Amino acid sequence: MLAVLVLLPITALSLATPATAATSQFRGMNWAVLGDNFSTGPLVLDGLSSSDSYATVQAKANAVYDDMAATLGVNTVRLPVNTHTVGTAWWNNYRGAIDAATARGFKVILAYWEDGAASGGRVTDYAAWNTMWSTVTSQYGSNGNVYFEPMNEPHGYSSAEWRDVAADWLDYHYSAVPSRVLIGGTGYSQDLRDVCNDSRFSGTLLSYHHYAFFYGTNTYEGWRNHVITRLGSCASRAVMTEFGAAMNSGLNYGDPNSSDNFVRHIRAVTDVMRENQMGGTYWPAIGGKPGTIGYDGYSMYIKGGSGTNLSLTVRNASGANRLRWAWGDNVDPNAGNAGSGATDIVNQSSGKCVDVVSASTANAAEVIQYTCGGAANQLWAMHDLGNGYYNLVAQHSGKCLDVNNASTADGAAVIQYTCGSGTNQQWQLRSVSGGYVEIVARHSGKCLDVPGSSTANSVRLTQYACNGGANQRWTL
Repeated sequence: MLAVLVLLPITALSLATPATAATSQFRGMNWAVLGDNFSTGPLVLDGLSSSDSYATVQAKANAVYDDMAATLGVNTVRLPVNTHTVGTAWWNNYRGAIDAATARGFKVILAYWEDGAASGGRVTDYAAWNTMWSTVTSQYGSNGNVYFEPMNEPHGYSSAEWRDVAADWLDYHYSAVPSRVLIGGTGYSQDLRDVCNDSRFSGTLLSYHHYAFFYGTNTYEGWRNHVITRLGSCASRAVMTEFGAAMNSGLNYGDPNSSDNFVRHIRAVTDVMRENQMGGTYWPAIGGKPGTIGYDGYSMYIKGGSGTNLSLTVRNASGANRLRWAWGDNVDPNAGNAGSGATDIVNQSSGKCVDVVSASTANAAEVIQYTCGGAANQLWAMHDLGNGYYNLVAQHSGKCLDVNNASTADGAAVIQYTCGSGTNQQWQLRSVSGGYVEIVARHSGKCLDVPGSSTANSVRLTQYACNGGANQRWTL
């Protein structure tokens, strides 16, 4: 797999001792389908292909899990299942993602998403639903690392209806040990009180979701009270299986005085989790709803690499730090984004930053120099390829710094493009005097260059024969 250059402490995370009477042992991420897990077809997680074999799925999953563990100490992954996946030929291969996780000691939460056999937050084909779960529990019921969530966000049921459905599920699928079952709260799994107070679920865990977009805006204290109220008296059995916020816009989740609603919300959720020793699975690690930008703005990671050499880079260091805080780690809860895995790249001659024009997420968007402002289109993550070269990945788009058409000519344009295996996307960071580096394209041996040593905004960057000029020297 590809190593990932992040400036979070990835080699020796200071982890809290898991609580025995709480759920802090779940340090997790949702690995989702790009486009969301609500699907009337087979579930193909972001980074996988429907043509992947079991071995390929397992190899890709191991690359993803390696970086989750290295960057944040993740030990849990929540994966979707549906009736169009389980029991099919694809299921035999999809299981590679489950088996790769359990083989390394990860916990796996398998959760059912609406797929046509359920619609509008209700199961509509109980036979298909139960057949699916019978297959899953027969294959994984004896594996102590696998947990079962009968339904994600059962919002189509009244409280009483949902609790009856969930209780019937427990009776029917008796091979699923109650202590490894997560029963979702009412609504969009957003209120645990009725489920918590129902004695039929006294031996289960509870699945809790909390997003700002459910409720609008609030103060930090307002969010805290909101989260606590809907937990009821069952924080010790609750797992925050979905929570998330924008990670692609440079928000500082370490700012206790922020007026931003996302920041207030995430700080409140993670404080409540820490205080109650609650575990959780952030939504999403990768995958999710891409909208018009090609990826989910809530995603914790930028996915890089290709094939089985997938890599993950933290998208927002302060957001990632709040997860570690929630999980009980000994970190500064107010740490900002300085020192994140994404950095600006500043030219010695002009003092200006490498910038993707107009924050475009399109392939072939021009790369220019522009006055530094800390925006995500001026932040670049360095994926160490392990061979002396790096992919430089734009934080806002997840795309790679690229020499257009793999040209070897002087003056060839530098653009962003979907990351692949081409050497025109591989760069050597060659140290020169004064603490600067030359950024050298592997395929051509030429340097990232500001034409004419211009100091103007919007000058298009190119490659040019290395000559030691200040217009070819950069700080990271």
